[in-house]
Amino acid sequence: MLTRISILCACLLAASAYVARAHRPQAPPPRHSLAALPLSIGGWEGQDAGEISDQIVSALGVDDYANRFYTSPDGNVLSLYVGYYKSQRQGASIHSPLNCLPGAGWHPVKHEFLEISVGNTKIQVNRIVVLKGLVKQVVLYWYQSHARVVASEYKAKMYSVLDALRTGRTDAALVRIVSTAASLDQAAEGAAAQRAAAFVQLLYPLLGGYIPE
Repeated sequence: MLTRISILCACLLAASAYVARAHRPQAPPPRHSLAALPLSIGGWEGQDAGEISDQIVSALGVDDYANRFYTSPDGNVLSLYVGYYKSQRQGASIHSPLNCLPGAGWHPVKHEFLEISVGNTKIQVNRIVVLKGLVKQVVLYWYQSHARVVASEYKAKMYSVLDALRTGRTDAALVRIVSTAASLDQAAEGAAAQRAAAFVQLLYPLLGGYIPE
């Protein structure tokens, strides 16, 4: 009986320590501002898409972001958005594109997970196809934190809670790439998806300095 009580007390003390740590947020490691993300990436040339309004930045709760267009040598254009959150406490949490895109008039018609090879590893990302009138876009996005890439929004939230308990950190980022299809047919959709995936392979190795491990 005494042994069981001792074990229970030890478990309660450990749980209290974890909760106490979760209520003492830790500062994330030093990182580069996303404004310093290269404008030239593997032949793609970037330009800023313009500052996001203060009202939208406040609504998103984002602490740092890059909002760019990148053009390939053959004239194809992708849009890139990276939003970084120092903390996801006090109501500041990452907004899923699946919630934001419909509000901008884009209708999701397909959603699946896609594995992309990056160097010696693979990452899993979301691949969604959206329509607005006669315009079709392929959107790739993922959540990144602490050297971890997660496609599922629910897993990302779960890891955020676990990270808060284990390390006191809840910093994370959303990375989103949008590629417009030349037409509504499947071949054009496939080509747009391939362009976006190829850009991910170039971009992902660069993100470590901007999204801390």
